[in-house]
Amino acid sequence: MAGEIRFADNYHDLSNSSGVDAGFQFEFSCERCNDRWRTHFKPYRSGQATGWLQKGANLFGGLLGSASTVLGGMAEAGWHSARDEAFKEAIADAKEHFNRCGNCYQYVCEPCFDTANGLCFNCAPNVQVKITQARAQGEVRAAAERADVEGQSRGTRHDVKQDMQLVCPQCRAETHGAKFCPECGHKMAQLVACTACSTMLQPGTKFCGECGHRQA
Repeated sequence: MAGEIRFADNYHDLSNSSGVDAGFQFEFSCERCNDRWRTHFKPYRSGQATGWLQKGANLFGGLLGSASTVLGGMAEAGWHSARDEAFKEAIADAKEHFNRCGNCYQYVCEPCFDTANGLCFNCAPNVQVKITQARAQGEVRAAAERADVEGQSRGTRHDVKQDMQLVCPQCRAETHGAKFCPECGHKMAQLVACTACSTMLQPGTKFCGECGHRQA
């Protein structure tokens, strides 16, 4: 049909039907990168005139108020057809900025479109980009594997048998295993191993509670 208006869902209607800023404006967006393009503002003169009359009516009332009511009704009656015409023009302008992918049917901007294949770069990724991406991902994986091996090596040098107070009993600050509280200087209790059976004991313990051996 000649009067059909065909459009996608990649737009926002910023138009305003009444007031001194009445007019038509539409914002279209790329459905791949979300970059936006906005049409030039097109004033809706009938709506603007109503807005100015309403402002005058608020000051003077009387005939201006009646005139604004009449003109407002006329502007409202003509709004939909004027908006449709402005939308048609906006779609025509948007076609200069967006392309429709032949596979996913998304509307994308020029940088996101492979003109030679008629596809967006989601459906037809750039080979050089994918090569670079794969190389970077491989580098990250290899580095992570080496870091894991290095971490295991470092882990063998830690004393994992020694119990530690991770929270200071005096000020409740986190100690991170330090011998003295970094917040108040309180000495942390560091367990010591029994010289005979290696059971962990509180500092100052004279006899091991496990084997009875006297501690030096």
